[in-house]
Amino acid sequence: MSAMVERKVGTITSWVEIAPGLVVFRLSPAAGSSFPAYKAGQYIALTREGCKLTVKVRDENGAVHYAPLQNADGSPKLGSITHSYSIASAPFETKDLGHIEIYITLEKHGDGHFGRFTESLFHASPHVGDSLGYAERIVGNFTLDDRARGAENVVMVGTGTGLAPFVGMMKQAAHDARLGRRSSAKFTLIHANRTVGELAYDESLRALGGGAIPGFDFEYVRSVSRPTTADAGDPFLCQGRANNLFRLVLGLPTREQELVEETQAAALDQVAAERAFARSTRPRLGANVDGAALQARMPAGRTTVLTCGNSEGMEDIRRICGKAGFKFEMEEW
Repeated sequence: MSAMVERKVGTITSWVEIAPGLVVFRLSPAAGSSFPAYKAGQYIALTREGCKLTVKVRDENGAVHYAPLQNADGSPKLGSITHSYSIASAPFETKDLGHIEIYITLEKHGDGHFGRFTESLFHASPHVGDSLGYAERIVGNFTLDDRARGAENVVMVGTGTGLAPFVGMMKQAAHDARLGRRSSAKFTLIHANRTVGELAYDESLRALGGGAIPGFDFEYVRSVSRPTTADAGDPFLCQGRANNLFRLVLGLPTREQELVEETQAAALDQVAAERAFARSTRPRLGANVDGAALQARMPAGRTTVLTCGNSEGMEDIRRICGKAGFKFEMEEW
């Protein structure tokens, strides 16, 4: 963060647990101030004090991991950590209500450690009233103006908390349409998480879709990668990871199936690819989700795809766009 950017301290005014380790919280600005103006899709740097500090180390095999730093007495060394997050609230909401909204998960590493910032944030008690630093600047070019200006068809693919920028974008576009500032673009949002309980913003996004708002052409497609028998009762709920559901709509094989075919063609060991394929959830559209109608919203050469989420998923969205003839845009920090 540049030394020229002022840092202020705000207050968490709302903390809603969507599922264990998955939260939407609201941050109000420092007393007597307001957040800078911003565009939907941009991000803000948040600073947390009292985080457990780590050091980057490489083992004998070259693998990188992070080891905790300790004081002379063996206690954890604590310090300040800054992390940037996309803003899930729409600019009009922040202007009217004052706060920004952040959709965040408790970051977990493969070595059993938690992310330094999120561990401190999630383990605080109480959450409401807690202090959180922020940069007096909101930045980023992952916006509809910068990434999808003039696009006829915009498809957004979000995994997990990668949904956040798209929530702000769609809330703002719907708000603009209500005020007569209508968009000619067709917006389609595909969001997937593990379970129904983890589909944050589900109710509000469903309320915006299906022609509910004149001048705002928006379809919301929701999916779970770990479906249960109870999920079959929801005719609008799809199954499978976001990238594979996107592939299904376009008539492409799943990424796992594709990997099996690639290893066969290259005469490589197929065991790992076949195991991944066997474990994967087969994508399936909900009974009342019209796949042909969705595909019609994504014509080749006239569709821009925006994606945000885990790196593996975004890379596959890039691969899909290359096959389908779509313009590809991803959030990059």
